[in-house]
Amino acid sequence: FCSPCLQECLKPKKPVCGVCRSTLSPGSRALDLEKQIETTETTCNGCNKKMYLSKMRSHAASCSKYQNYIMEGVKAVTKEPLHNTRNFPNRFTFPCPYCSEKNFDQEGLVEHCKTLHSMDAKQVVCPICASMPWGDPNYRSANFMEHLQRRHRFSYDTFVDYDADEDDMMAQVLMRSLRDK
Repeated sequence: FCSPCLQECLKPKKPVCGVCRSTLSPGSRALDLEKQIETTETTCNGCNKKMYLSKMRSHAASCSKYQNYIMEGVKAVTKEPLHNTRNFPNRFTFPCPYCSEKNFDQEGLVEHCKTLHSMDAKQVVCPICASMPWGDPNYRSANFMEHLQRRHRFSYDTFVDYDADEDDMMAQVLMRSLRDK
């Protein structure tokens, strides 16, 4: 995970898992892992200098050859946008289907609805699902609060490549399953 995503998951009010978004319980430091990081040697991919993993982050920040190595990798995988982004639905902020409030992120919408609309039985369209490629903008959930609790405990962005078609995704899944054996 990148640092901004981890920081979002570790908000002081309610730290959550970066994958399933369930609440994290307080833990203790992994001293065995810290020792392993301090005693494991690695090589910088930029300048080939050997060092311990614990020193790699500070080295990478100052090694111009490593930064060039990273930029070459970024250039190799960067794609030109295939479509005009104005044609894509907004999958980052959502309106409340019960009231006029707007611009909730997924977690914010779930919290808002739990706090203010938990007893509202009106059938509504889930704005998160409606924004997805497979979503039906006309489908009204019979129990929206249960739907939120079950379907939106995690962000689809973690698991879904919206630009890949179904055949590409199936091929990727099959390749991963063969590697995992």
